[in-house]
Amino acid sequence: MRVSIGLPVADWAACAAAARQAEEDGADAVTASELKHDPFAPLAFAALATQRVALVPSVAIAFPRSPMVIANQAWDLNRHSKGRFVVGLGSQIKAHNERRFSTPWIAPAARLGEYVEALRAIFRCWETGEKLNYQGKYYNFSLMTPEFSPGPQGLPLPPIAMAAVGPLMLKTAARVADSVRLHSFATRDYLEKVVRPLLGQELAAAGKSFENFEITGGGFVATGPDEAAVRAAAEKVRYRVAFYGSTPAYRGVFDLHGVGDLGVKLTEMSKQGQWDRMAAQVPDDVLDLFVARATYDELPAAIEKRYGGIVDTVSIDFTANTSAATRRATIEAIQRIPSPFRGFHA
Repeated sequence: MRVSIGLPVADWAACAAAARQAEEDGADAVTASELKHDPFAPLAFAALATQRVALVPSVAIAFPRSPMVIANQAWDLNRHSKGRFVVGLGSQIKAHNERRFSTPWIAPAARLGEYVEALRAIFRCWETGEKLNYQGKYYNFSLMTPEFSPGPQGLPLPPIAMAAVGPLMLKTAARVADSVRLHSFATRDYLEKVVRPLLGQELAAAGKSFENFEITGGGFVATGPDEAAVRAAAEKVRYRVAFYGSTPAYRGVFDLHGVGDLGVKLTEMSKQGQWDRMAAQVPDDVLDLFVARATYDELPAAIEKRYGGIVDTVSIDFTANTSAATRRATIEAIQRIPSPFRGFHA
């Protein structure tokens, strides 16, 4: 199993050192989230400070940005990292597209599928000189002059990962992308009974397999050096479960476990602005469906129980005072957990 470490995206000055430490600790990738901050600049600092780890936005919100804009950023990050950049894209939900980004919400799965295809067409144009001529329903690209082409890199084209929750987006990711970044609001049962069968069916239809298709995430990890630290981390996860559980589009996960009424209650509380009271509505038995929680020494076993055989990459965070030896031993133990993924097709 692969391990990724999140960058401190709110502090650019700390990103290079954090990425270098993650690489020295043996992590496979560093990620940059797009919540309150843009994900690309932190990865640029990380690219110049490292030699081995993959660099992944987790995830960049696609629709407010043209595929050409993302292509330019991906191309530069891939060149400066010598081929270590992975394009991580997500659609977000309707309310955020329309009301936070002022972006139309149209057929998100089909549109994001075209987005990925358009990116590949742009990459091929720049790398091979192929004429740019992508004609889709939502995106059309047919103009690229030498003045605006960054030219070939002699590197593998950046793999593309898609965030997915529902069946249509999962199927689209399997068909057009190299990786799926699963929402944290997921349980093992949901992954086994819904996600992997959908992905497997679509991968087979596309002539692809799990060996070259990476599955990332699909839950939370709460850890620390002692039980008190684990409890504190788990309480943060409890809030995240309540926050995501209040979104109607994600309610199918609750429904699978027979607690759909909890989702209805959380939705009503969110509409009333009762954000500070929502976490208390999530009982321990529901929380444990979503999280692997254990101290560092027991974490590999907890992760294997929660994710083993169904997920290829997990993200973990260490407390600031964790020793380098503990970080390395924990990462190495997680990496020994078997995983179907063998690497992206170049």
